[in-house]
Amino acid sequence: MARDPDAIERDIEQAREALATTLDQLSAKANPQRFVDAGKASVQEKLNDPRVRYALIGVGALVAVVVVRKLFR
Repeated sequence: MARDPDAIERDIEQAREALATTLDQLSAKANPQRFVDAGKASVQEKLNDPRVRYALIGVGALVAVVVVRKLFR
């Protein structure tokens, strides 16, 4: 039994809308800016940890001392 052309057109339009919605969701999930923001948040969280912060300050101070000693030798 043949289907009504109007019903076929409605089915096609529904499929087209569903595909457009899916593509919008995929583009939002695959947005590179989203990954950059997540990476920034992760690094910021790590740097707010006092143990990491003080370790980096210590390493920076050690490097500064070594550079100053080499300059004055």
